[in-house]
Amino acid sequence: MTDLDEAPGWDAIDAALNDLYPGIEPRHVGYPPGVHFGSGLQGCSAYPTDDFWHYVSYGLTELWAKEANSDPAWSGWGFELTMRVRRPPGQDLAPGWPFSLLEHLARFVREQRALLADGHRVDLRQPLTEGSGLTAVAFAPDPELGAMDTVNGRVEFLTAVGITPDELAAMHDGAWSPADLGDPMLVTDPTRAAS
Repeated sequence: MTDLDEAPGWDAIDAALNDLYPGIEPRHVGYPPGVHFGSGLQGCSAYPTDDFWHYVSYGLTELWAKEANSDPAWSGWGFELTMRVRRPPGQDLAPGWPFSLLEHLARFVREQRALLADGHRVDLRQPLTEGSGLTAVAFAPDPELGAMDTVNGRVEFLTAVGITPDELAAMHDGAWSPADLGDPMLVTDPTRAAS
């Protein structure tokens, strides 16, 4: 067995998701050529619930062996990205745009060396998806996954939630946070209009 056959970081994420979604098969996508060759992420899974799709990234943390020069307390960047997207009745295939968005955000982290955290926001300067009034994302701790300790260090799950330009401006002024959506699951509804 080679080192690449062992993926304790990946296995830890899978275990957390298996606890949350027992017996549910996610839609999983990969991002060739992979994080070691320039991708933002290695992969992303989307789990269906009755109300939303729950997307979870793989690749901002150390999925395989712990790198010798990395902080022993944290796994890689210290977080993976998640996103919950409203699931209309009868929608059997997870939409593709959140997979692309999370990859874009991961590339931003890597290229800008930007550590994202609770309360941070990113102005995308375009709608999340065609026709959406949401043009930015704000970050908060994932309400179900939270954080965990792995053999490669601590991993936090950071949820990206879509916000309007007015909400983004209010966040700059300290007058708004994702909690103001009134949704404890922080589900992004791409049909939500700008306020």
